[in-house]
Amino acid sequence: MTLKKRLTAVGIIAMAAAVTAGIARSGWQISEKQESTIFTGGKETLYLWYTDEALTSYLSGAAVTYNENHDVRIVPVLESGAEYLEKINQTSLESNVPDLYILSHDSLEKASLAGLADEVSPPGDAAMEEIYMDTGLCAANYKDKIIGYPFYFETSALLYNKTYLEDMARSQLEAEADLAEGEAAQEQHEAAIEAGEVIAEAADTGTAGSEGAGDAQGPAEEAGASEGENGEASESRFTEEQVLARVQEILPTTIQDIETFADNYDAPEQVEGVFKWDVTDIFYNYFFVGDAMDIGGDAGWDVNRIDIYNEDAIKNMRVYQELNQFFSIDTSESDYDAILNEFMEGKTVFTMATTDAVFKLEHARDDGLFAYDYDIAMTPDIGEGRQTRSLSMTSCVVINGYSEHKEAANDFAYFLTSQYNDILFARSGKVSAAKDVDYGYEALDKFAEGYEKSISMPKMIETSNFWVKLEVVFSQIWNGADANEKLKELSEEMMEQVTGEVFEEEYLDVPVETEELEDTEEAAEG
Repeated sequence: MTLKKRLTAVGIIAMAAAVTAGIARSGWQISEKQESTIFTGGKETLYLWYTDEALTSYLSGAAVTYNENHDVRIVPVLESGAEYLEKINQTSLESNVPDLYILSHDSLEKASLAGLADEVSPPGDAAMEEIYMDTGLCAANYKDKIIGYPFYFETSALLYNKTYLEDMARSQLEAEADLAEGEAAQEQHEAAIEAGEVIAEAADTGTAGSEGAGDAQGPAEEAGASEGENGEASESRFTEEQVLARVQEILPTTIQDIETFADNYDAPEQVEGVFKWDVTDIFYNYFFVGDAMDIGGDAGWDVNRIDIYNEDAIKNMRVYQELNQFFSIDTSESDYDAILNEFMEGKTVFTMATTDAVFKLEHARDDGLFAYDYDIAMTPDIGEGRQTRSLSMTSCVVINGYSEHKEAANDFAYFLTSQYNDILFARSGKVSAAKDVDYGYEALDKFAEGYEKSISMPKMIETSNFWVKLEVVFSQIWNGADANEKLKELSEEMMEQVTGEVFEEEYLDVPVETEELEDTEEAAEG
């Protein structure tokens, strides 16, 4: 089903939610008189705050559906993202609302310390581990307590032009088949010589022999004739399963594989680059060090687990730096949306993308603006035995510690995040963090697989500026700065923030690897 059909299919629910959506867009200024006009009386009113307008239609539909079957009324309220948590704190002290709100997981520590986030637990006998993906639960974990329901996630993965790889796979299979037929014909010919058949034929005289020579065809010629009919035979001699199996063999799984692919790829005329991504955004870069660094542990709140400056991080960042020489991406012209547009135009083969790419590509396909097939693969590792992990963000539904309706708020939060997920992507472009959700697109299933492998952004207040600092370090290293030196400086700065004291790392003497030296020499010679 195309994206437009999926959106049309949920249009009826959207119409039913129109009144509630109007409230959501109007912000916090909702009078009691307005409420009584819209809703039936005698029900408790729960206010749900959120900041992303893309959720308005979805949340309004969820509110209408829930209100019909429960003795409460849910009012979604769209708020400004500026000083969002501070506004929640102020309003909570004045009027005990909102009752629940949607918050990025990296702000959960701040919310908890302000008393704005209660521990959550599904109603009945449901177990969180059976409902939500592990990465989401880690993201919602603060000091070994789950203080929010994982709602939806964002992460990055490798987006590739499937049409190009399928064409490449067919070309390889064709070449291999032709070579095999040629070798078989040669073997037949040599066998005939050994058996004396060719000599006997050569000894034949007369018109019969001459005519026979004119009509005779060897195995290679016969194969060529069968392939030549309307040029269709070569298309049909390989099944889709064979082509897809070869695509999986071609598909790079490491950065080294991508470089090898680029060296050997016979690119179509419209392709301007094999691999291009937004090198200025930490979200698309972090996978290089995601498995090498530890910022607060998997749950991101343990100040005793900070490891930024180490051998693996240094080596991985050197590989990152080498890619500038290999792919020559100008940071001044690096922009995610522009790069995604180039991908849609068939100008690149691989890029790093977030889940929003699926929404955009499907819309573009429906509008006739995207003429290729695409797919998602796991973030490439650095090399054999050197894994990567993408960064991920999880938005959670949090129960306000000041709410007077915590039990009802908890029940709706559970409903929203685990029982009303089938239209989340179609209505908002968001990807559910619950398990076993039918997203409707195989590409999103692969993003979910990547999310399970990802590392969540930490929630420690002491390292809240780490990402800005790391993004600067990536830019400096990309443009030629020493990876060892820059990571050492970053680690010392972060440790000083955490400990409150001047901190100095012991210098790590990490030799440049042989492969790195060879690549540098080849680049210089080139």
